[in-house]
Amino acid sequence: MRRILVVGTTGSGKTTLARAIAAQLGLPHGEQDAWNHLPGWREAPLDQFRARVDAFTAQPAWVMDGNYGKARDLGWTRADTLVWLDYPGQVVFWRLLRRTLRRVLTREELWNGNRERLWEQLTGGGIFAWFFRTHWRRRRETPELLAQFPHLRVVRLRSPREAERWLASLSPEAAPDLPPRSA
Repeated sequence: MRRILVVGTTGSGKTTLARAIAAQLGLPHGEQDAWNHLPGWREAPLDQFRARVDAFTAQPAWVMDGNYGKARDLGWTRADTLVWLDYPGQVVFWRLLRRTLRRVLTREELWNGNRERLWEQLTGGGIFAWFFRTHWRRRRETPELLAQFPHLRVVRLRSPREAERWLASLSPEAAPDLPPRSA
């Protein structure tokens, strides 16, 4: 495992797990949300977003999280391992609710000065609406997408506990040919 992509639905814990994998293996971590969300929640221009994904995934080893179809041809093609957080809807919903409330109450900065606001998250364009629009569709479509990338080693994790056990099983010694982590 030298180039690892972590996917899953909104709120499943992609970034948290990707950061933990990167730390465990001593690899750089890239977060597609951070590249996509400019100040004021503006979406990055397509060429700018793809350039960031392209530059990051051109490295010899990395961990990246995100589900963006607009750069799938870069990330999925270059990855050798795909970790799929395939959790039940009720697990993801409660994680998403707790995470969103924490972010709103603490005014946590996400990317580029952006912060979540509770009212915006509860309305039609918020994160909960996005969850309900995409969660079950992604669970259906991911196996079809995986069939298009047969080179990928797929690690399908169906619960947070399973993810914890899998993460604990990783070690830098398991991949001795990894380059040193770049700053």
